[in-house]
Amino acid sequence: MTTPDDLSLSITPQVVLKAYACGIFPMAESAEDPSLYWIEPRERGILPLDAFHLPRRLARAVRLDDYEIRIDSDFDAVIEACAEPAQGRRKTWINAEIRRLYGELFRTGHVHTVEVWRQDRLVGGLYGVSLGAAFFGESMFHRERDASKIALVHLVARLKYGGFALLDTQFVTDHLKRFGAIEVPRRRYQQMLERAIDQQADFGQLPTPSSSELVLQLVSQTS
Repeated sequence: MTTPDDLSLSITPQVVLKAYACGIFPMAESAEDPSLYWIEPRERGILPLDAFHLPRRLARAVRLDDYEIRIDSDFDAVIEACAEPAQGRRKTWINAEIRRLYGELFRTGHVHTVEVWRQDRLVGGLYGVSLGAAFFGESMFHRERDASKIALVHLVARLKYGGFALLDTQFVTDHLKRFGAIEVPRRRYQQMLERAIDQQADFGQLPTPSSSELVLQLVSQTS
């Protein structure tokens, strides 16, 4: 369900957080469109943290450890990269209002980034919203092979170590299905969301940097 909001400038970061707590989130039609739309999918994408599938080739890439993982070091660069045209995507839904709102949420500690750097060059990463023990993945990007996947692996490890209960992917793509993403009905999602946001979690609990072996061990753990 989508509802256009022609009064985007009246939306505050606090309103955005309340929307997430209710199971809805904002998007824009394009970077040029100043309006935002509230979206509440009938089927919600989630990535169960205890059922994350790690392909062997990706595990080898993580273990190779020829990159640097940074957390929350350059939000502006991450969202800029997420808005760049990519294969299969000529336009972005990240407009100026999205940048403003999520930039403010980053400064107040509700938005986080996982960044993959190589030789001081940002080559991949992601950002999302943290609320209670729920993490809402917003967007990811890569400029080198596997860089966004490596960021996802480090995100899952960080969420598990920090006590998170829910990783929301909003929608399920073929790409995310490879890692175990599933769709759940709206009612079931609301139940999961209510339980998660009523708990406490700490995105910064996992030390940075962390060894690749620790990250792989955390990702492979099941309850």
